[in-house]
Amino acid sequence: MAPPRSDRVHASDLGDEPGESSSKDTPVDLSPPANDDKSHPQSEGALMDAAVSSGTGDVNEAQLWNPHKAAKDIEVGDFYFKKKNYRAAEDRYRGALMYKHNDATATFRLAESLERLERPAEARQEYENYLQILPNGPEAEAAKKALERLKSPTANGKPAH
Repeated sequence: MAPPRSDRVHASDLGDEPGESSSKDTPVDLSPPANDDKSHPQSEGALMDAAVSSGTGDVNEAQLWNPHKAAKDIEVGDFYFKKKNYRAAEDRYRGALMYKHNDATATFRLAESLERLERPAEARQEYENYLQILPNGPEAEAAKKALERLKSPTANGKPAH
């Protein structure tokens, strides 16, 4: 029997009794399937490893993906960068990368901030990350030039031999 069409149903035809719902009122069985311990004998160990590595005994939830928060962090990071507060800019760009992993803009600007903070090894890594994300992106040439500049012996505070 086909369900009634919505343009032909009147509220008075539905009656007063509650109907079935597929919403949260329906309980969901979360118990493991039968023979799960035999089918996946190492699964308990994996959960224990996760609990030990987090140090809390609980499994940590993944960070949420939120491009809006990432964009706001980049915007605030840009403000700090223009004010030459590179440490605050670094924090905001890192925050943006927590909400949107592999964001090219945040990665490139984090690299610039690290370079200004005289942390060349970290800056090099972030420039390389940018080039992995967008090898032909709008800042690719600037990233390549920065890598060449940072690979020189004087970039690490060591005189050239």
